Formats: sequence, structure tokens, C-alpha cells
Amino acid sequence: MSSVATWPSQAETWLDERGKGAWIIAMILGFIVFWPIGLALLAYMIWSKRMFNGCSRRGHNHQHRHMRHGLKPTGNQAFDSYKSETLRRLEEEQEAFEAFLQRLREAKDKAEFDQFMEDRAKRQQDDEDIKNGAEPVTI
Repeated sequence: MSSVATWPSQAETWLDERGKGAWIIAMILGFIVFWPIGLALLAYMIWSKRMFNGCSRRGHNHQHRHMRHGLKPTGNQAFDSYKSETLRRLEEEQEAFEAFLQRLREAKDKAEFDQFMEDRAKRQQDDEDIKNGAEPVTI
């Protein structure tokens, strides 16, 4: 690739290494030199989420590299066995906890619905009592 074609990615890497402040300064300079350049940089910063999450693509790759490394076998059979067993157990516990939360939500929904139906039946009974001339019962 020619250097003309790679300069945008080189500039992006250079700005990323210097942080969010460098991106903001580049955007301001772009507005000063020619406003569409500043506007384009602002749009790019928002689109690539550099404006809100920091601009370290390097940090994201760093975290991703550690996740991939955590799944590779280490060569130590005992540790790999322990790690896979622990991960399996944690996944089972997570599934059980999610099922518990679902049952809890369903029980709460049922309790709310039962309370609604009870209140509704009471209101209807009170309305009928008022129509028949009796005093409504208050508890």
C-alpha cells in the first residue's frame, strides 16, 4: 500500500496513542483550518464512540487478548481440568440463578395480578352495594 493510502490509519493510531485530548485538539484545528474537516472529525469521533468511551482501541484489544488467552489451554493438565470444571460449575450456577430470577419475576407478576383482581372484585362489590343502598365495607 502506498503511504498516501495508509496515512488516515497512521493518523488515527497516532491520535489514539495520545488520547482523547489529541482528538479534540485535531477537531478544533480542523474547524479553524476548514470547518468541514472539523465537522468530519467530530462526526467520526461520535460514530466511533471516541467521544464518550475514551479513544483507546488499544485498551479494547488488550482486554480481548486477555479473554482469548484465558480460554487457551495452559499445558498444565491439572490446572486446565480445574479451570474447565470451575467454568462449567459457574455456568450451571448462572443458569440456576437466571431461572430463579425468572421464577421470582413470575411470582411477583402473579401476586400483582392477584391483588389487582382482588381490588377489582372489591370495587365491583362496593358499586353493587351502593346501587342496592347498602354502605360499602371499608377495611
